[in-house]
Amino acid sequence: MKVTKALTAEQIPVIDISALRAKNDIDTVARSLVWAASELGFIYVRGHGVSPKTIQDARSASLQFFALPDADKIDAEINTYHHGHLKAASTVMYDGAKPDLKESFNFGIELDSAAYGNLPQNPLLGPNKWPSALKNLKSHVYPFFEAASSCAEDLLRGFAVGVGLDENFFIRYRDRPVSRGSLQYYPPQTSGNDSAQFGVAPHTDFGVLTVLCQDNIGGLELQMLDGQWRAVPPIDDTLVINVGDLLERWSNGLFRSTPHRVINRSRKERLSLVLAYDPNFETPVVAQQLNSREPPKWESTTVGNYLIQRFEQAFPYRSAAK
Repeated sequence: MKVTKALTAEQIPVIDISALRAKNDIDTVARSLVWAASELGFIYVRGHGVSPKTIQDARSASLQFFALPDADKIDAEINTYHHGHLKAASTVMYDGAKPDLKESFNFGIELDSAAYGNLPQNPLLGPNKWPSALKNLKSHVYPFFEAASSCAEDLLRGFAVGVGLDENFFIRYRDRPVSRGSLQYYPPQTSGNDSAQFGVAPHTDFGVLTVLCQDNIGGLELQMLDGQWRAVPPIDDTLVINVGDLLERWSNGLFRSTPHRVINRSRKERLSLVLAYDPNFETPVVAQQLNSREPPKWESTTVGNYLIQRFEQAFPYRSAAK
């Protein structure tokens, strides 16, 4: 595989959002976020509120999970709510793509928690499937999910303020969010001459906003406007934020959902902690005419209906379950 060039610091901005979280000087941070989301759709953020201990605990438990024998992961196999373990080669990002090498474990809000107990379920809101062979997985990774969710909501407030909307516009329906936490394991890619094989094949993220905690291995690459792929190097103490398809639709194309991929050339294992943030299943997504008078580029949809459509395309297990 051809090695891609790393993006420079000037190409992906690093934005400190601590003032946004503290509700100080929101407008300045909001303008920076809107510029970054509309230019490239990817942002490094500092001052994000996810502690080093939270990240380290989640990383440690995640690696323990992926090191388990396959037999110990069976009781955590993916369910119809898209919660649980997905083996390697369980995801196909587009027609004709080879299955991704990535292995993952996915989960959502805890329905039996004090915050979300006794909620009615929907196709993406249901029980999590924690492995019985690793009792501490939930207690070690769920705090990352909660902290990253708070970060995502802070950012979405910033995006809303930056385009002149009420600060809660993108998160006004969030009492039953269908966000997914995802622990993602990438084995080293040994087939260096196979240009069609990826840890994750080129794609855009389906939902509203993605919060990514990289390790120091690297492997994430973005597709620039000229079609070239550029590596996104890890930066200490930052999270990587990217716009998803639903936020692009919601903003009528102002914010960019940028194609990206993962190729693990390091000869070492790679682990990412991911939050795919989405509000309630029924949340309407209606293209907003923000900084232009362009007519809506997309038909209206809902968060849940769009996600289900994309899941049906990307995850063969859903077809097999029918």
